[in-house]
Amino acid sequence: MSSPDPRKAADLLERIRSQVETLAPPVAAFEKGIRDTPFRVLISVLLSSRTRDPVTLAASTRLFSLAADPETMARLNREQVEGAIFPVGFYRRKALRILEISRSLTGMDGRVPEDVDTLMSLPGVGRKTANLVRSLAFGIPEVAVDIHVFRISRRLGWSLGKTPGDVETDLKRLFPQELWNRINRVLVGFGQTLCLPRRPRCAECAIHTECAWYKALKESSSTQESC
Repeated sequence: MSSPDPRKAADLLERIRSQVETLAPPVAAFEKGIRDTPFRVLISVLLSSRTRDPVTLAASTRLFSLAADPETMARLNREQVEGAIFPVGFYRRKALRILEISRSLTGMDGRVPEDVDTLMSLPGVGRKTANLVRSLAFGIPEVAVDIHVFRISRRLGWSLGKTPGDVETDLKRLFPQELWNRINRVLVGFGQTLCLPRRPRCAECAIHTECAWYKALKESSSTQESC
């Protein structure tokens, strides 16, 4: 596969964004609903793993009605946190992580750090979560690679990376820094509405004729039909 063209990639990203915005993907409401404070961004992103965005947003709202800052959150007991965030995926484990993070931040004057390494030193915070917090809470240019970004980047031929880290590196090379913060929201929305993991809605997609994965799928179907 030839190297992707940066200008074409930027054009495709904009065309995807234009179409996806008309479909009101869950990620748009989720991001809008959690941007109150860096602490809420951090905890909400942590809750979002393996959980649909509407469920995460509702859980975050319930939890932050009990405690809106690390100091108050750290005084809750585990049962209170579990009750507020249920039914997010792995809610018991996440409740423990939330309390551990809150205690850690209390020792940092209650401030969520901007530095990626310090963020990743917090319990349960990996690279994707750290990058999303930097992007959503602080406006720092970052590329957060979740399952949607990983899948779609490979389908479009933007990356052949086999790990999220590889895909992040490829996307940062392909796109100018001013577009980095747009990538996650656009591709997550795309993955939630059109470019689904199974049975993607290719016929409805504005860029399907320029999608490397779609072209390969059509070529494979044509080959099988001619045999």
